[in-house]
Amino acid sequence: MAATDLPFLSLTDLRRLYQQRALSPVEVTRACLEQIERLNPTLNALLTVTAEMALASARAAEERWGRGEPVPPLLGVPMTLKDLIDTAGVRTTYGSALTERHVPTTDATVVHRLKSAGAVLLGKAALHEWAFGVTNDNPHFGPTRNPWDPTRIPGGSSGGSAAALAAGMGAGSVGTDTGGSIRIPAALCGVVGLKPTFGRISRAGVYPL
Repeated sequence: MAATDLPFLSLTDLRRLYQQRALSPVEVTRACLEQIERLNPTLNALLTVTAEMALASARAAEERWGRGEPVPPLLGVPMTLKDLIDTAGVRTTYGSALTERHVPTTDATVVHRLKSAGAVLLGKAALHEWAFGVTNDNPHFGPTRNPWDPTRIPGGSSGGSAAALAAGMGAGSVGTDTGGSIRIPAALCGVVGLKPTFGRISRAGVYPL
């Protein structure tokens, strides 16, 4: 399998290949980071990239897989997060110049759960300012572009998450959705998007619309 194919493997395929020792979390994480380095200057899908943190997490995941013990469901799976979701020690802008230097001291509940599940955080995805819009045309951080056609929008407000996923900048991404903010960009970028039942997933540490 070519390295350029690795970022497009599904979550279930990654887990199966990790279990078979046919693939390592470090390989996949590096392949995703290479995609980010190559494509993000054009697509502007990610506002912050946490490369060193991601590789450290991937190495730790690889060690756990090597022990042959039961592991959490997302161990070694590289993912991105909409930049509306608090991440301890990692810049979280909410898509606004007013908070472009904001660094939370605690993780949102969903981030804590992802880390407990073994996910590898690659970076924070661009969004419409304060998540209040459907184009991802952000006046402060620039527009996010659709990977299928950079002259077109990816939709929003979780446009960075959808664009990053479609471009292979991670095997999954977490967005937010009040009135279509996951579903619209998923449709425009050709990826699967799910809005969970309201109240099913904790919104603690997620900036409210």
